[in-house]
Amino acid sequence: MDSAVQNNFLTIYKHRADEVLARVLDENLCSSDHTLQELHDAMRYAVINGGKRVRPTLCYATARALGIPQQTLDVPAAAIEIMHAYSLVHDDLPAMDDDDLRRGLPTCHKRYGEATAILAGDALQALSFTALANNQDPTLDAQTRNDMVTLLGLASGASGMAAGQAIDLAAVGKALSLEELQNMHRHKTGKLIRASIKIATLADRTIESQLVQRLDNFADDIGLLFQIVDDILDVISDTETLGKTQGADNMLNKPTYPALLGLAGARKHAVETYQQAQQHLDGLGHEFDELRQISTFIIERTY
Repeated sequence: MDSAVQNNFLTIYKHRADEVLARVLDENLCSSDHTLQELHDAMRYAVINGGKRVRPTLCYATARALGIPQQTLDVPAAAIEIMHAYSLVHDDLPAMDDDDLRRGLPTCHKRYGEATAILAGDALQALSFTALANNQDPTLDAQTRNDMVTLLGLASGASGMAAGQAIDLAAVGKALSLEELQNMHRHKTGKLIRASIKIATLADRTIESQLVQRLDNFADDIGLLFQIVDDILDVISDTETLGKTQGADNMLNKPTYPALLGLAGARKHAVETYQQAQQHLDGLGHEFDELRQISTFIIERTY
């Protein structure tokens, strides 16, 4: 798949995700109580202002590979991105990563104040579950909706993303082994990326378990790859390109791949992880090319 085709489908899926996210927010933030306006504005600000939409794109690309209608994954894709948006709001707080910039704009707590940002994150987390539970797509039965809610909870909670953030905070100023660093990022970043693919496979119960496992292994690797590249960019890029504070990890004395392996070693590890991810899709047809190309986008990304 050439770069023009890659950019085309990435753009199409991003636009689709943006439209669905706006619709979900409109449907759920329609109170006439003006005292809630700032909370609702902060929620929209956290979700709508930019973002690569990697997680929804993975949902849609998996749906395409498996022959599942795109509209079936609209709400699940939005729910995962809303959960991701919540995590960014809270990660940026002074008690966490204490960052001033996100997606080239002031972070939510810088724009709306710390208390409103905390509430906006809380409300976004709740909205991600509400959207899944209330999804009216006729192709998804009650059991599937329940399984999707459970998957998202496991991926984002005390055995998933929140656990990874706790490990991250506890690791500040400490030297981690590669295995320990990978474990942290498998939770903090990887679990929600894996959920982005797994939630799509839940929409079709006829998919063979072996294929589901191969896709999960692929997702596990690209989740790690995403973070390796993130750590490298924190060293070599700049604040304007990244849309967030360059060098923040180093300033906070956080364990990173370049700190552990050196910049050259981190780049080598990224290539090896990328190759391993691609191998999980070996022998699968052209309908899986979008997933292959997403992994290429991740390793080649500059922001």
